[in-house]
Amino acid sequence: MKKIITVILMIAMLTSFPIIVRAEEAAEEKVSGEIAASVLSAYIWRGQELTRHSVVVQPSLTAGYKGFTANVWGNLDTNPYSGGNEEYSSNFTETDVTLSYSKKFGLVQAGVGYIYYGLAAAAPAGTDLPDSQEVFFTLVLDTILSPTLTVYKEIDYYKQLYITLGVSHTFALHEKVGLKLAAQASYLKSDDETTYPEFKRELEFDGDSLATADKFNNVHDGVVSISIPIAVTGHLTISPTLTYVFPLSSDAKYEMRARGLEGDSDPSDKRSSFLYGGIVLSYMF
Repeated sequence: MKKIITVILMIAMLTSFPIIVRAEEAAEEKVSGEIAASVLSAYIWRGQELTRHSVVVQPSLTAGYKGFTANVWGNLDTNPYSGGNEEYSSNFTETDVTLSYSKKFGLVQAGVGYIYYGLAAAAPAGTDLPDSQEVFFTLVLDTILSPTLTVYKEIDYYKQLYITLGVSHTFALHEKVGLKLAAQASYLKSDDETTYPEFKRELEFDGDSLATADKFNNVHDGVVSISIPIAVTGHLTISPTLTYVFPLSSDAKYEMRARGLEGDSDPSDKRSSFLYGGIVLSYMF
């Protein structure tokens, strides 16, 4: 918690910096940002099923100034999953803080950043999960489909490298209505077999995903999504969205199935692909 408070204070300093610049500079540059909230039927993160039979609410606050961006994001699980009748001490399961900087060079926009993940307990009345920290680097090509390459490196506890390549495009259906299509593929390389092991299927069982002593190193999850952004006003947008997450390899299928929440303990009862949707509200300032 102390670490989270420290990072939030860093955000406050970053976003308040424009107040102390000279008056003529303040007139030319203003803080821009977004207040958003997603109401979704599931929370799936990098192919991992983190909720089950539960609606999640994910508020987000973003502020940017001269290429610097600060974001605070959270996940509120309305009904945390439990195999029994136990109750969780808190429904707020995660708080993430992101600091980043980006700059454009011709058709290429390059960015670097840092993410702090504050994680709550994964079991009722249990101890909180170890928090996570990542640094990342991203490249966006300003052309058709906006190809985006992002490399995440975990530097704290869950030692792994996660790389994504995504594309997206928005079609104008009406003056205030669009159709956004997006797709993303990922690669996961683990540096620690205890936090991200490779899983295998035992032939004598029907699809069991059993952990090995090897580190995961393969393509991981794919994501395709469709959304319909509707401009309610000049600043407020409502976007119905639908997302499908699926494994890109057999290794990923066994890993995603083993981490799933479905069933009590038998991985063969769990899913490796997920379809979920909801509504995203966004106010730009």
